[in-house]
This record gives sequence, structure tokens and C-alpha cells, in this order.
Amino acid sequence: MKKASKVTDAERSEIDILHTKGYSARAIARALGRSPNTIATELQRNSLKDGRYVATHAKHKAYVRRKYARYQGKKIQDNDELRSFIVLKLSEHWNPDEIAGYLRANSALGIYASKTAIYEWLRSAWGQQYCPLLYSKRYRKKPRRQLRAGHVMIPDRTSVTERPLVALDRAETGHCEYDSVVSSKHPGSVSALAVLTERSSRLVRAKLVPNLKPEPYAHTISRLASGLGVRSMTTDNGIENRRHALVTKKTGAPVFFTDPYSSWQKGSVENTNKMLRRYFPKGTDFATVTQTDVDMALTRINNKPRKILGYKSSLQVAKEKGLILEGVS
Repeated sequence: MKKASKVTDAERSEIDILHTKGYSARAIARALGRSPNTIATELQRNSLKDGRYVATHAKHKAYVRRKYARYQGKKIQDNDELRSFIVLKLSEHWNPDEIAGYLRANSALGIYASKTAIYEWLRSAWGQQYCPLLYSKRYRKKPRRQLRAGHVMIPDRTSVTERPLVALDRAETGHCEYDSVVSSKHPGSVSALAVLTERSSRLVRAKLVPNLKPEPYAHTISRLASGLGVRSMTTDNGIENRRHALVTKKTGAPVFFTDPYSSWQKGSVENTNKMLRRYFPKGTDFATVTQTDVDMALTRINNKPRKILGYKSSLQVAKEKGLILEGVS
């Protein structure tokens, strides 16, 4: 697990994806190798009022907070009397909380800085020289380390922008999208539903999985794609998709990844998920669902007339296009 440190913008994009997919703070922390408290604090401080976590919004809030904190540090640097008092008390082994508390209680002095402002000043280039006066000395700035390759969420990912143009008009069969539907309101449940949609026919396949561990999940997706003559696959940046190279190896099709918070780039499977939610509403614990339940829902979805298909069913169109419709074991 990583030591406590500021959440990076890259991690915010990952948190956005996982939180939207229904992962709990603890599950997100596990996926990113972070402390659950770090993720819970990030969600609490930087989420929207409606509870959604949007990476761009979180990034902006964090930026504003940092900018304000830097201003607080500069306020100390620009006030000779305040700065001298803080340095004096640090040399007398007072900590920032004690200094701030004393100044608050003795407002007649006419100077004040909060504990947070003092720490921010110590973090800055101005205050670094006084860090040895702190008992812990832990605010000394250290060189930033590059993220190790092992911490890349999706190694060797290829953007959806590189997907063949022929995949966009849906005339050619074999271009698929896949996703996972999770038990969002059951923190203890890791069961989920792996879902795959063939873009031209809108044919849907889905299978229950006991968890979203990347390797077994990749095997499940590969089995769902069996017999569809897959030419390309598109999915999101969820941690379960780390083993996309295995999907490519087993299906012979490249896997493309949507941009963060751009679910519309895999609109077919997103629409499929909405249809599946009619049978398995948000809050469903997939550990209590059977594959028979899933298959019954798929039969209804694949056999109903679709306006976008000229009121033919996905099953009809798939047969007309010569897709093999064997069951998935």
C-alpha cells in the first residue's frame, strides 16, 4: 500500500471510473493500492453535492484549495512580525497547533495564522529551512518519485480514437463492447455481471462472475465473444480490464479503451446495462442471482423488437448477418 500522499490527477480519473461503476471507497483503495481513509477523504472533500464524483470537478476543487493554501503561506512570508514570531516559537519547540492556538487566544497581538497556514508555509520554499525545528521533521520536501510501471492502471492501453472507422457505422459485424455491472450497494459483495454487446446486431451476452479479478474476468469476456467473429473490442478503464492482452490473445481482436468519463464512447453496452437494470436494479446483490435469472433476462432483451433495428429483434438481425449464436459455457 502506498504511503499517505496527495491524490494525483491520474488517480482522480481512476476514482471517477470506479466510483461510477459502484465501487466502495474500500474497494477503490484496494484497486489503487491506497489507504481507505485517503480515498474516503478524497470522495468526501471533492464530490459534487449530489454525491457524484467527477474527476475534472475534483481536480478543480483540489487546485483551488492548494492555491488558497499557497496564499496563506505567502501571507506569513510577507508579514515580518508574524514570521519572526512563528520562527521564535518553533525554536522553542512549539508546534504549529500550539502557535496558532496561542495567537488565537491572544488576539491583542494583532497577528494570526492558522495551524494549516503555518504548515503550508513550512512546506513552501520559504519555510523549508525551519522544518528541522519541528519535532517530527516530516514536512521536509522530498523529490517527487515517478510512478512505477506496476502502478499504471491499464498497461499498454490503446485509445478508442484509434478504433477502425468501419466499427463506427455498424455495417460490419464483429465489433463488440463490454462492461461490468456491479453490486453497488453491497460493499461485502464482489460478485458482478460481465456484459458484452455486438454493435451491429445489438446482440447481448452476459455471465455472472464471482469477482472482478482481471485474469478470470478476461477469460469470461473471451468466452462471451466466442462465435461472434470478433474484429474489435471496446471497454472502459476499470481495473478489471488490466489483462486486456489476454482477451486479444484469445479472441484475436484488439481492445480499445474509452477516454475517462466518456461512457458515450461505448454507448451500445451502456444502453444494454440500462436494459439489464430493469431486471437487476441498482442495489442487486449479484451473489444472490443465478445464471438462469440472467439467461431469462437475455432472452427477453434479445427477442424484443428494436426501433433502431427496424423493429426486428437482435436475435433476428444476428441470424440474418450470419453470426453464430451458440450458448456460452
